This record gives sequence, C-alpha cells and structure tokens, in this order.
Amino acid sequence: MSFFIRKFATHFQNRNKKMIINFSVQNFGPIKDKQILSFEATNSTHLEDTYIVNLRGQRILKLALIYGANASGKTTILKALHFLRQIVLKPEDKKTTELGFNPFLFDPITPQQNSIISLEFFQNDIKYFYEVEFFKRAIVSEELYFYNPHKANLFKRKTNLKNQFTEITFGSKITTDKVFEKTLESNTLWNNTVLGGYLKTNIDFKELQEVIDWFEKYLNPLVYSRTQLEGFVTSQIEDKKISKSDVVSILKKADFNISDIVIQEEEKEIPDDFLEFLRRQAKAPSDKDKIKELEEKGKLTSVNLEFEHTVNNTKYTLPLELESQGTKRYYGFAGLLALLIKNPTAFPIDELEASLHPDLYLHFLLSFLLNSKNSQIIATTHNREILNNKDIFRNDAIWFTDKQESCSTELYSLADFDSSVVRNTTNVLNAYKSGKLSATPNLSDTFIDLEL
Repeated sequence: MSFFIRKFATHFQNRNKKMIINFSVQNFGPIKDKQILSFEATNSTHLEDTYIVNLRGQRILKLALIYGANASGKTTILKALHFLRQIVLKPEDKKTTELGFNPFLFDPITPQQNSIISLEFFQNDIKYFYEVEFFKRAIVSEELYFYNPHKANLFKRKTNLKNQFTEITFGSKITTDKVFEKTLESNTLWNNTVLGGYLKTNIDFKELQEVIDWFEKYLNPLVYSRTQLEGFVTSQIEDKKISKSDVVSILKKADFNISDIVIQEEEKEIPDDFLEFLRRQAKAPSDKDKIKELEEKGKLTSVNLEFEHTVNNTKYTLPLELESQGTKRYYGFAGLLALLIKNPTAFPIDELEASLHPDLYLHFLLSFLLNSKNSQIIATTHNREILNNKDIFRNDAIWFTDKQESCSTELYSLADFDSSVVRNTTNVLNAYKSGKLSATPNLSDTFIDLEL
C-alpha cells in the first residue's frame, strides 16, 4: 500500500512542477533587439533555499524584479508576456482583426519587420520551448518543442501570407490523423496561434492541452498599478479557491487591524436604460445571449464588501470605499499571496510598490519567498531599497532596463556585471547612483524658462 501512496505522491508533485525558465522578446514596443529575461539562477548559493527551485537539474528563481527609469521599457517586458498569453488563450474570431501591439517605431526598418516572442517553461515536470513570429496582421511562423527527455518537435507552423492560410506540420513523435490536422489548420486563422486554433477545435490532443493549461492555470494576466484586485479576490473567496481566513491572517500580519471580511450579496432591479446601453455595446453573439439572460432574470446580483476592525474589544465595519488606497491594494495582494502559496502560479505585476509602504513591500516579497514553492513573481519597481539589501535580494533576481540613444530598451541583470564593477562588498545602491550600472534617467537642470 505504501508503494502506491509514494507513487501517487510523486505523480502529484511532478504535476505541480510548473515554472518559467526564460522569456525573450524582439521588435515589440520600445524593444528593438532581442532581449532575454531569465529565471535561471547563477552558481551563487546566496539565499539558495529561499529563492531557488530545482527542476530536472535546473535551478530556477522564484522572483525577478525589473528596475529602471520611467519610459525605459520595464512595463513592456510584462506586456509582451501578457500579449503572448492573450494570443494563446483569446484567439481572434475574424481574420481581418489586427493583433494588439506595435513594433519598434523609432526606426525606418523595424515597422516592416516581424516581431518574435519566445518562452521556455516547465509544465508538469516537462520542459517546453515555444516561439511565435508575427506582425500586426498575422502570425508568420510558430513552433513548439518539448524535452522528454530529449528535444523533440511537437509542431511547426508556417503561414501562406498570399493565401492567408495556416500550414501545420507535426513532429515525428506525435500521432495525429488527417481529419484532425485539416480541422486544426482550418480553425487556426492566419492571425491565430495554433494553440488558439486548438481552443476552437473539438478534438482532444494531450500535448497541446498541456501547454494551454500552463498558460491558463499557471501564468496569470498582467496586474497593473491601476488594476482593482478587490473584485477578483472576493470572487476567489466566494468560489472557495482561496480561504477567507487565510486572507484575513495575511492582512493581520501586515498590521491592517482587520479582524474579518464581510461579503454580502444583494439583488437589485436592472434599470431599463442600463439594458439599452448594453444592447448598443453588444457585438459578439455571446454578448447578446448574456443580455438576454439578464432581461429574463430582471435583476443584478451585487456584492458588498466590508472590513471588520476590532478596536478596544469592539467590532466596527467599514465599507470598501471608506478604506485607504493602501488597504484596498493590500487586500488584493493578500489574495494573490494566498494563491501563490496554495498552488503553483505566476503573477506579472507592474509597479509592485504602488500604494505600499517600503516595509510592507519587503514584507510581501519575503512572505512570498518563504512560503511559496513553485510559484513566481515578475514585477517592475521603482523601489531603490532592493539595491541596498543583500540580506533579502540576490543579484540574479534584480534586472535593469536602460533606454539607449536609439530610444530602444536594453535589459540586463545585476548578476551580469563582473567583479570589476560589482563585488560582494560593493554598495550596489551607491554604484547605481554613480552611474556604474546605467538605467538612470538622464535629467537636465531644474531651471524652467517659460514664455510670457
């Protein structure tokens, strides 16, 4: 009996081994030349147990923080990852719809060149490599490889741009039939990825489904500083994907004096003018079906969220709108933290420090690093304290974006500097301030002569 228990436990653990290994992007927004962000750890054993997960002999970091001046391309790194997720999970329905991005525009050649995004990742203990080449109107080429244990091609895709038709060839280790191949080609519009086309195909294909599951269940949408996470976290609590008591516990540890979360549902009549507004906005058939459901129901269910505070043994409740921006933001982060700890998942977060005190910022990251297992955070930040705290941060977890004279983005790691620039004894913050690490804004004087 113990043999089967061990076998099941091993199988379960392997199915939870999902992580990003590295990510590259080229000709996307301010990124002109190929830039690579890697989660592969250097040989340093500094904070090994806190930061590093060992998957099939590869040491993978749980955290990447991107620091740099405004307009240096930090957010674009995250946007490119989010864009890849979108074209996989939300394929366009019409072949005339353009992809939602711009190539590098400060150059006469790059607007006419293709863009490329590639991603290497682990899904259920198997390594995959995925690359997509595209321009605004179409996916030009696409390929997916897996290592089990040796590198093998799953599929290659080329687009006949003249005929706007997708051509897919499968690797020698993949067994398919002609009906499936032709159906998948037909459903993969020239502006769809093959993975997106598969989502429109009512045929089972284990290898493709595994990759789609990674994008859907491991890689989350980009969290912006303006993203209101309160509704998302509340829905996760209601759906029992995270525990309310866990979120309350995380908030208590962050000194918010919150003793409970009160979630109440209330049904309200739907105003006629609101329904008319929805009808005017509806485009897709699915939108019209949802509006019809609302009309038949005649009511909307709203969720009221309140926080309970215990002061001098007396309980008081405040509605969400009366709480501070920092409280709202950290309620969202408490939910993210519960998800990061509970299951393997990755969150791209823009401006991680927004509305957070520097101590709370560090508390959040430490809570994540010390309690999560196979989860990852990739975040942009303006918090310079990360450069002055070797007790908490590894060099290979800190990245910089620097705007070049061509207005293009260069991405590099603190670990890329040799010992002539950064030693173990170097004060990294002072080195940054002195310009040795670049990635600083090129500011002029503060005298402003306005025309009268």
